[in-house]
Amino acid sequence: MTSTDILKKVRFLEIRTKGLVNNLFGGEYHSAFKGRGMTFSEVRPYQYGDDIRLIDWNVTARADEPYIKIFEEEREQTLMICADISASGLFGSRSQRKLDLATELAAVLAFSAIKNNDKVGLLLFAGDVEKFIPPRKGRLHVLRIIRELYTTQPKHPGTSVKRALDYMSRIMPRRTIITLISDLQDTGYETALKVMNRRHDLICLCVDDHYETELPNAGLLPFLDSETNRYITVDTSDRKLRQAFEKRRVRERQQLSERLQRMRVDHAMLNTNESYIERLSALFQQRHRRF
Repeated sequence: MTSTDILKKVRFLEIRTKGLVNNLFGGEYHSAFKGRGMTFSEVRPYQYGDDIRLIDWNVTARADEPYIKIFEEEREQTLMICADISASGLFGSRSQRKLDLATELAAVLAFSAIKNNDKVGLLLFAGDVEKFIPPRKGRLHVLRIIRELYTTQPKHPGTSVKRALDYMSRIMPRRTIITLISDLQDTGYETALKVMNRRHDLICLCVDDHYETELPNAGLLPFLDSETNRYITVDTSDRKLRQAFEKRRVRERQQLSERLQRMRVDHAMLNTNESYIERLSALFQQRHRRF
């Protein structure tokens, strides 16, 4: 892919995602990721219905009438996008690969962040951390993030969610919004995920593809594991085999969602052959109602 082709793809994605941000996700992002920190602003006389826990007893004693403290939300935050660029993301059965979906999700979140005056950064990983871009503000910074998602080629085979999360924990000491975008085709990362969820505001966007769950009826097909380069030939005309494969994959994705629920990790299960808008919007609204 030439530099001109990359610029065209970046520009097209900017136009596509900024429309969604301006019309939908910008406001929902603000509601879903409100600043958790509060700073003291002023005091004012107590009014009926105010929380009595906010009474400033020193001022109340001097004024001989109740006063309460007013706090303001610390609005400016940092969003870190932690994106999986391992070889399994190159799979796509229709017009979109899993990596393309991940890139579009990252663009929507990044443009939503800068629209709300937040900083945004990027961590790319495969078998190990591939690239880290410190959080900053501005449109040009977001365009760089999108470009890196399109152009960065992983040097480390496989997938290690744990190494990515451990690295993020070391470099982000303050509470941060962490968005993990991955197919989560990995094991041994649960403890790191729990630690990340406890220290930061974590959400997981789990990307999948239709044919990773439902095999086509296409006779003998060669399959390549893109992360190990191992080949296997499968007779997809075998109806029982297709049914068993689908049942197993559905169970695996359901178990993944249940594990994330038990760990109280906010997440959305997304698919390349479906629009992500409704599910991402539902996740934002769910967080807004809870907060």
